[in-house]
Amino acid sequence: MLRRVLSLTLAAIRWVFRQEIGVLIAAAVVAAALWLFSNVADEVLEGEADPIDHRILLALRSPDDPAKPIGPDWLVVTAQEITALGSTSVLALLTLIVGLYLWLRRSPNTALFVLISVGGGALISTLLKLIFGRERPSIVPHLTHLGQASFPSGHAMLSTVAFLTLGALLAEIEKRKRVKAFILAVAVGVAALVGATRVYLGVHYPTDVVAGWTAGVAWAVGCWGMARWLKKRGEIMDTESSAKQ
Repeated sequence: MLRRVLSLTLAAIRWVFRQEIGVLIAAAVVAAALWLFSNVADEVLEGEADPIDHRILLALRSPDDPAKPIGPDWLVVTAQEITALGSTSVLALLTLIVGLYLWLRRSPNTALFVLISVGGGALISTLLKLIFGRERPSIVPHLTHLGQASFPSGHAMLSTVAFLTLGALLAEIEKRKRVKAFILAVAVGVAALVGATRVYLGVHYPTDVVAGWTAGVAWAVGCWGMARWLKKRGEIMDTESSAKQ
């Protein structure tokens, strides 16, 4: 029995060391993101996150008038425009455009994978909102349109899923490391801005946004790891090579 256990352990260790370092890092990121989401969710369910959530929302408003956010008037308009980048309609349109582009590049499997990845993220976001059913913030007036329940932030999660998934795909195609880093930095930056505007506009608690980010990262990075595995098996075609056919 002991020999069998040792044999299986050694086989597992050999399998781990045969994997790409990137896939191992992705697995660690997914685990860390899920752990953080779980901790934030526990704090929200127990009500322990409410005091800091309320303090942050009030800190972003004028002490004399909670309806007036801090900063110049143009900042509110800018926040409303940025937050629209995380809306369902914008992200759906962007995903469809990228899917069509990949199909025209003769990479239908990759196009389908992108559609499933982003669509799956949207489904999970909706299910999580139904499970937690947290009410929207009422401590300050809302400065933009409201949608479903508050936890987790759908804008934060879906923008993270969509932009990281599409960014990772473009980074895979690009050969230059500096350009890869730029693409991923833009993807992360846009998702971060979308989430931040949800708090500034008073439609989400900070913990809603953090939960959206962590859930989005877990899903997007998990999809990236799956894409690398499928690509290694030849089930997802490389867009560069397929374009030459």
